[in-house]
Amino acid sequence: MTSPFDLTGSLAVVTGASRGIGAGIALGLAEAGADVVGVARGSQDATAAAVREAGRDYTALAADLSSPDGVRGLVASLDALDRPIDILVNNAGIAERNPAEHHTDEQWAAVLDVNLTAPFVLARELGARMLDRGSGRIVFLGSMMTWQGGRDVVSYTASKSAVAGLVHALANEWAGRGVGVNAIAPGYIETELTSATHGDPARRAAFEARIPAGRWGSAADVAGAVVFLASPAAAYVHGVVLPVDGGWLVR
Repeated sequence: MTSPFDLTGSLAVVTGASRGIGAGIALGLAEAGADVVGVARGSQDATAAAVREAGRDYTALAADLSSPDGVRGLVASLDALDRPIDILVNNAGIAERNPAEHHTDEQWAAVLDVNLTAPFVLARELGARMLDRGSGRIVFLGSMMTWQGGRDVVSYTASKSAVAGLVHALANEWAGRGVGVNAIAPGYIETELTSATHGDPARRAAFEARIPAGRWGSAADVAGAVVFLASPAAAYVHGVVLPVDGGWLVR
């Protein structure tokens, strides 16, 4: 009997796949059987090697998701692959830190472009092709800031709060037409980008004391949730923002 989590034969696109959570998601999807198209501005050699070691194909595409032309170019490159895309994971994101009263228009626009506009355009374009086929899965990346305010990251918080609304809207329109749209919201995940916090023993301990699971999460923890939402096991799951946070939100 085939596992409901089996993605063999699927093609998944993962943005921000060069490192951290994105690299972990790409590997998790590959281990579940999917071939992967990774999208990033930097080198994807390490991710490609891990995916190929898992026995799946990896195609690396370069794209600047802060630019409308970059997003349009990515869509054209994906179409040129001449293979249907079954899964889209909108993982790429940025943050700009500044107190709200000093947060500039440029910072606001930069974050919204990458974290909200580009994911919507990719979901719209690839989702339209999924709708034509009557099947597909789209997973957005939310954050603890989908529900919480944070400090000095007003544009990031706005973008991740908006992701929830976007997921709800698309799910309402597309669930009955064969396309599943959901999101995950990672908590405190141990990656290179968070090393300043988890690498400091005192700060690490303070966070672990606040997390019911008693530890920081890993990229593999996030990947497991994405595999679930991308798989047939989640066929009746629509419009969900799933926290992957070790219980942070319920503390």
